[in-house]
Amino acid sequence: MLLAGKTVIVSGVGAGLGHRIAATVVRDGGNAVLGARTAANLAKSAAEIDPEGLHTAHLPTDITDEAQCEALAALAVERFGRIDAVVHVAAWDSYFGGVEDADLDTWKSVIDVNLLGTLRMTRACLPALKERGGSVVVIGTQSAVAAPSQVRQAAYAASKGALTSAMYSMAREFGPDRIRVNTVLPGWMWGPPVQAYVQFTAHTEKVPEAEVLGRLSERMALPELATDGDVAEAVVFLASDRARAITGQSLLVNAGELMR
Repeated sequence: MLLAGKTVIVSGVGAGLGHRIAATVVRDGGNAVLGARTAANLAKSAAEIDPEGLHTAHLPTDITDEAQCEALAALAVERFGRIDAVVHVAAWDSYFGGVEDADLDTWKSVIDVNLLGTLRMTRACLPALKERGGSVVVIGTQSAVAAPSQVRQAAYAASKGALTSAMYSMAREFGPDRIRVNTVLPGWMWGPPVQAYVQFTAHTEKVPEAEVLGRLSERMALPELATDGDVAEAVVFLASDRARAITGQSLLVNAGELMR
């Protein structure tokens, strides 16, 4: 088991990718400490992943609040005695538009969550990570390196692009403590958000959902979209000791839509 005996904090656990990553952590022998703003979502996710409650803990956490980040890190140490990895899923990805029509105050809020919130949560975990080394895995986005034509999310892409740049600096800074820092960049990823996009577009255009999905998948080198489960598998690998010599890297999980 890739994560036997390891403890992994996962921020931004809801119905989609965060839940899938936490479930994969537990499946592979680890303990998952779940954070998100909504207590009910955390409790539901934990109950589905770990009905007996032996390998999960959770705490409502807003990553714009440094004290709440520190409390989530403290919970992991209190419950399981260690932190071996932190996976940053929490993000504001629901603000759409470009630069010309931008509300720059909203951009500031997006950056506060996506960039600064991730740095707050990372810093809160550093004391425990330094004890034995470990891994920081950031969920980025393909949009940070190639703007999609289907939707416009300039603020989200810019904040995630800045986070990728910060990843390089953190990898160099934390490396002497054997802390690795990497980014996973999903493209179009089949899960609740993309499913909702396909359903909404099909309804709006009065076409079958299969047609909308086909427009997306035809862009891929592989014949279908990656799933949130595929992204979770990449994350767990990077969080594990099998990736002990990998740091400062960005990994596209996108079925080959974009190749670099």
